[in-house]
Amino acid sequence: MSARDVVLGRVRRALADVPREETPEQVPVVRDYLASHSPADPVAMLAEHLADYRALVHRTDAAGLPELIARLLAERGSGSVVVPAGLPQGWLSAVPADTVRTVPDAPSVTAAELDAVDSVVTGCAVAIAETGTIVLDGGPDQGRRRITLVPDHHVVVVRVPDQVVESVGQALPLLSPVRPLTWISGPSATSDIELDRVEGVHGPRTLEVVLVRE
Repeated sequence: MSARDVVLGRVRRALADVPREETPEQVPVVRDYLASHSPADPVAMLAEHLADYRALVHRTDAAGLPELIARLLAERGSGSVVVPAGLPQGWLSAVPADTVRTVPDAPSVTAAELDAVDSVVTGCAVAIAETGTIVLDGGPDQGRRRITLVPDHHVVVVRVPDQVVESVGQALPLLSPVRPLTWISGPSATSDIELDRVEGVHGPRTLEVVLVRE
């Protein structure tokens, strides 16, 4: 008997007394555990954990956001930036159009073309303080998943405190499981080979998170 047969056999035995017409939604699940550990300042915890993961964290207000984004792109030397269709227009208003080319998030843009783009700027769906995680769900200000995985530099804007939750348990009810969720905890990295950390393997090499207090 193969391992597959063993596993499937255990599943069948566990489901033997479950009516075929029963759905998971019909069975209540007790969730009386703590949803979070109630940090004193979730935004400060988020910033601390993002920095632990080697993300670059910046703080500003809504008025200062366009200038900050323009500065981050200039410091990176970006000559091109991918822009989701629903990105608020004012966010890039300080970026000089004569030196930085904007690339729309369009189906016609190929992976090779995205690889030639220097940066991408997006919003987010939610940010989790306890884990230092940014979650994207493909919303209008985030675009398709691939525009945040192929370019080497990602600037993501988090509205604080509105988009910050304390824990994963608080984030999940805010997210739809049918949407393309991308969970980001720092820049892409792996230590698979001889435990040497290599960044930029599965996504952006540099992640810059802008915490915008509104």
